[in-house]
Amino acid sequence: MPDHSTDSSPLVKIRSLLPGLARAEQRVAKVVLDNPATVAHRSITEVAEAAGTSETTVTRFCKAIGVGGYPELRIALAADTARTAARTDRDLGGDIGPADDLRQVVGKVAFADARAVEETAEQLDVEALQQVVEAVAGARRVDVYGFGASAFVAFDLQQKLHRIGRTCFAWNDTHIALTSAAVLTDADVAVGISHTGSTAETVEALRVAKGHGATTVALTNFPRSPISEVADHVLTTAARETTFRSGAMASRIAQLTVIDCLFIGVAQRHVESAKTALEATYDAVSGHRLGARPDGRRRRETGK
Repeated sequence: MPDHSTDSSPLVKIRSLLPGLARAEQRVAKVVLDNPATVAHRSITEVAEAAGTSETTVTRFCKAIGVGGYPELRIALAADTARTAARTDRDLGGDIGPADDLRQVVGKVAFADARAVEETAEQLDVEALQQVVEAVAGARRVDVYGFGASAFVAFDLQQKLHRIGRTCFAWNDTHIALTSAAVLTDADVAVGISHTGSTAETVEALRVAKGHGATTVALTNFPRSPISEVADHVLTTAARETTFRSGAMASRIAQLTVIDCLFIGVAQRHVESAKTALEATYDAVSGHRLGARPDGRRRRETGK
């Protein structure tokens, strides 16, 4: 799997790889994530002591997240601290507390959503996305599997692709997903959406689709999760969880960001037919909108 862009935050990468790290390496990750600015100025010995482990483990941790060694990690953390310094005035304290008033809640939710979109865009592997766009654009049919909160994202992709005339089905029932996956061929694409990457139903459906020759795509927050093992292409998000914003909430806007990029990429491959289809679908439902236009003016009635 290609590495993420070197311009992306090392903290985003650490969070995404955290579940797959060894226990001692996870302790190092926690020290880094808890106070990255401080770690940028600490020696490897100090970080090892803070994590209750050895310098060798710190070095292994650095290699596991793809930064080479501890000096490179310090440089990356210092650079990330500098990049985010300009945003500190927008940082509304991160986690939402029980005592926060509604105005604070609105501000923190808006900040967290904006950050999820920004960090997802920064770390998204554009080469992998390009390969997925080409596969979906040329597919006979696309199956999308999503359960729980991911089902809403799956149906969003189905609706978008249908609007430009691409055959796409979203499934959130295990039995139907598996039976659908079993009739796919090498002319088809199967997309599995799972924030954790370990949703058993999604992984199983993608495995069945892959076994029948379909090109498989995973959309997940954790690139080393089980779903990646059955995916030909992996697209990753960068969503953070907080007390009142579980993965089910934080992941959705990040997933939709990737889905929008995928959709536009596919539409660009079929510009004329996509434009025609969008106009036709708009006209098909226009009669079900009330008289006012979005700008407040009355619609001109026709066909009398």
